[in-house]
Amino acid sequence: MANSALEIVGLLLTLIGLIGTAASTGMPMWRVTAFIGENIIVFETRYEGLWMNCFRQADIRMQCKVYDSLLALSPDLQAARGLMCCALALGGLGLLISLVGLQCTACIENNDRAKRLVLIIAGSMIIMACICVLIPVSWTGHVIIRDFYNPLLIDAQRRELGEALYIGWVASAFLFFGGCMFICCNLQSEGKDSERYVYSRASDYTAYPPQPLQPQQLVLLPQPEPRPQPMLSRHPSTNYSYHSRYPSVHSGVAYL
Repeated sequence: MANSALEIVGLLLTLIGLIGTAASTGMPMWRVTAFIGENIIVFETRYEGLWMNCFRQADIRMQCKVYDSLLALSPDLQAARGLMCCALALGGLGLLISLVGLQCTACIENNDRAKRLVLIIAGSMIIMACICVLIPVSWTGHVIIRDFYNPLLIDAQRRELGEALYIGWVASAFLFFGGCMFICCNLQSEGKDSERYVYSRASDYTAYPPQPLQPQQLVLLPQPEPRPQPMLSRHPSTNYSYHSRYPSVHSGVAYL
């Protein structure tokens, strides 16, 4: 019961992390214009994302333009595109696989070991998705901070960390904890594992006809023969007489 609750919590954390990853991938707020020094034009803001550039003025709605060429992007944004798409694919596939191995689902019946193996695979894929999110977000943040303190750049060329980077960091944390819950709840040593047999009413059974009883050979144990005890009688008997020169008391009693 405790494992089922932890598996559901891990599923919710993974779902939240996947939604955050998708939002961070599509948002253009990866790099934001920095208003420092002599750059006092605050009514115009420029956003740079993975797929487009956007400009926003105070009284005008945001206008965006998709990048004309992929090769014109910086190396960190080029790598971020591929890694974020891989993270979405791995996270979505791991989430679907985890649904098969949950204890509250009946996709795999009467095989707890297979369910645990499926959840361990799903957790590994989710942690790989976490790594694929964390690398481009941290790389882009490092480049922004490095360029911000670069004395060779003018103030208009400096950028600040955008909202998409923070969402990406939080989403990677959710993915990490979700994948760890799937793995830690189902990673058990084979030596301490005890197989649990569950009776299923829907299982097939075979009725065997009654078999005739086979005659078995009786074994007789040897018993000691009882010794005959002498009995007194009024009539003479040869059983109690024996040849002797002198008459015995028994013979005299029998004669009487």
